[in-house]
Amino acid sequence: MPGDRLTLQDRLQIAAGLREELTYAAIGRLVGRPTSTVTREVMRNGGPRNYRADAAHRAGTRPTRQRRTTAPTSSPGRAGPGGRDPRLVEEADTQSMELMVQAGLPQMMARVLAALFTTDSGSLTSAELVRRLHVSPASISKAIGYLETQALVKRERDDHSRAERYAIDDDVAFQSIMAGARNQTQIAEACKTAARKLGTTTPAGARLENTSQFLLHVIDDLVRSAQHWHTIYPTHPRNTSETDD
Repeated sequence: MPGDRLTLQDRLQIAAGLREELTYAAIGRLVGRPTSTVTREVMRNGGPRNYRADAAHRAGTRPTRQRRTTAPTSSPGRAGPGGRDPRLVEEADTQSMELMVQAGLPQMMARVLAALFTTDSGSLTSAELVRRLHVSPASISKAIGYLETQALVKRERDDHSRAERYAIDDDVAFQSIMAGARNQTQIAEACKTAARKLGTTTPAGARLENTSQFLLHVIDDLVRSAQHWHTIYPTHPRNTSETDD
């Protein structure tokens, strides 16, 4: 329905939100649209770094037949990582980043992690991340430092150069779960200690004791499950080019 189309004012708000580095979810709330609508709008019109409200509005209001005949196509020789359409790579980056932000990861850290996840090698140098994300080396360094504390990335030395590479392991999900379990165990132990100091027969002490026991049981179940499935799914994904006909 025409009434459901984005207006020029909507697009101006989207552009303003991108300049302020708001998430797509936050921009969606500003314009009263689903996050997916904002994501598609931005990715179809240059991506977050090149989005222009006036150009996007002109493209969005062209007749359908004209849009089909004049729609931009990927330029030969301009393929992205792995020979893929760079627009699809950027869209995958953006969608991954949005989910990570919704899960509580700071936006810059989520952008770096998403870039590593969508790179076949699973590793990039600081210079490569700077070029890919169009941010400063200091921003990359800060993000990597945070991700290291969460056991999400590690540093590697490039055998062919002096550059340091930032990498994710194929079992990064398992390592992240185990790191989270260790942190939660510390919280549970702190609750147990506090309960003993206050007295487990007091309301506050009983509350802390119950919290401690709850966390310890849940953590135990989580660790057992993670260890079980870690043995089922291989660390290195199956190479389909070698096994599929």
